[in-house]
Amino acid sequence: MTDPSEEAAYIEKLYEYGEQLSNAKDKSQNVKDYQGIIDAAKTSVKAKQLAAQLIPRFFKFFPDLSGPALDAHLDLVEEEELGVRVQAIRGLPLFCKDTPENIGKIVDILVQILGSEEFVERDAVHKALMSLLRQDVKDSRAVFVLGTGTLWVLLASLTALFKHIGSVEEPSTDDVIREKVINFVRDKVFPVKGELLKPQEEMERHITDMIKKSLEDVTGAEFRMFMDFLRSLSLFGEKAPSERMIELIGIVEGQADLDAQFNVSDADHIDRLISCLHIALPIVVRGAPSNKFLNYINKFIIPVFDQLPEERKVDLLKSLAEFSPYTTPQDSRQILPSIVQLLKKYMPGKKSGEETNFTYVECLLYTFHHLAHKVPNATNSLCGYKIVTGQPSDRLGEDFSENYKDFTERLNNIEELTRATIKKLTQGMAEHNKSMAAAKTDEAKEKIKTQKQNTTTGLRTCNNILAMTKPLHAKTPSFLGDKSINLSWKETTKTAASSTTAAAGVKRPTASNAANIIASKKGRGGLQNQLVNRALEGLPAQQTTIEKKITFEVGHSRSSQGQNHSKIPIVPMEEADQHRRSLPGFEFDLRGIVAVDSEGGSIMVK
Repeated sequence: MTDPSEEAAYIEKLYEYGEQLSNAKDKSQNVKDYQGIIDAAKTSVKAKQLAAQLIPRFFKFFPDLSGPALDAHLDLVEEEELGVRVQAIRGLPLFCKDTPENIGKIVDILVQILGSEEFVERDAVHKALMSLLRQDVKDSRAVFVLGTGTLWVLLASLTALFKHIGSVEEPSTDDVIREKVINFVRDKVFPVKGELLKPQEEMERHITDMIKKSLEDVTGAEFRMFMDFLRSLSLFGEKAPSERMIELIGIVEGQADLDAQFNVSDADHIDRLISCLHIALPIVVRGAPSNKFLNYINKFIIPVFDQLPEERKVDLLKSLAEFSPYTTPQDSRQILPSIVQLLKKYMPGKKSGEETNFTYVECLLYTFHHLAHKVPNATNSLCGYKIVTGQPSDRLGEDFSENYKDFTERLNNIEELTRATIKKLTQGMAEHNKSMAAAKTDEAKEKIKTQKQNTTTGLRTCNNILAMTKPLHAKTPSFLGDKSINLSWKETTKTAASSTTAAAGVKRPTASNAANIIASKKGRGGLQNQLVNRALEGLPAQQTTIEKKITFEVGHSRSSQGQNHSKIPIVPMEEADQHRRSLPGFEFDLRGIVAVDSEGGSIMVK
């Protein structure tokens, strides 16, 4: 331990050196003063802290002492005393201000300390690295690289950072440091990209190229993080040309390893493929081609679909459904036969007694509609339809009547199963409402809430199936190629008008007299009245009898005295269809049999 009087002498001498250097007009002449500061860095703790400030401050004036000065300062970075280390870390960026050739070395030193357990030290490292990045932007003497006729100012510190993330050619040697660097880039660098990436176009291209190299060896989470960042760049923004979207989809295709032979037992490849499909979707929506993914799925995945893990089957079919609106006619024609075969598999021609996976059917029907919408005559040979386009591919001279008979039989069967399931789900919803009213604990209520949500999704799935099978019975069906079907796992988009009205607290229009009469009857619970009122708003009070009728069946009343179900007056199909758009809060489709209330109740339409 240094004697107090001796330490005071060191401190006094350091202040003297610093003052003389500050006052000198030609500081390079004060070599002895700067050497004295370097020597003092090996004395007492307080002297080391002061030296850690002075060494980097005057570093640029003494190039002949740069080696000893930097070595002495790096010793301070490794000091046992936390205060000395923190002060030394704060001074590191100054070694690069006028000597950019030191950037790589200083970044290497800083990333080694990123994993420090001391918050103050770790915070100092973060600030030092950010200081280097900002310094690069301002410093006109940063590293210059001449490329393709353009002078690019490259962020040397960012380039040095990415070397620690690694690539296939230059892999990172320390996984712990690599993870710390990725976290730093994600949390500190990416959020201020607008400040750091200047000039914008050149720097965004530079960081894109660095990321593309790093993506050769990343985890799934890292890949998603980097892709989200790339999509946030103006380089790939809304006004980006189509070749930029092709570049992005190419990155995702590479990660999915679509050039490799598929092995159904390779769980990692399956997971990676599904993950890449999710990442690719928003890029495909913006116009990127999806043919490479679709061809791979058609050639390798669908033939072994039965062997996939159950949860991956659902993921794959959902992805196919979401991709289908954006396929080209050529791709649609190629993959449609495989989709029809899968559809037939999960829409049995006869009652088999096996459980029907309605989510599979929903996905496949949705995919079928969107693919067939682009190449309608392809369904002539597949399903026995008679669609005329005037092309040889119509194959109208051939007899596919057995295919039509088989396909419509399957449609009839799945519709029957779906209606039966709707009935069970509607009854189940009534039971859930009853259980919710009786639930005492938050845990029980949360469990019932989840059950109600699942039931609601099931009803939406069945509703969609019936909406999509109905137009397929005709010899020349109309295929759905728009957004009229909202897939059951997607959030329901509510109209702005209804949301605004509800938010503003404006009362709904007065319901019909019939609804008021029903609402006033003894034993009708609050939720039931609400559902009835919503269903009948805008409908005439007077009943009309016609051949085709609709009966609304409302779920179980919350009133202990009420009946389980109540019948609402019958109204004509035409009038119900006319007014169905005035039922805010419902997903209601006359073709689809069921409307599900947003608060969990349900209305069944027969």
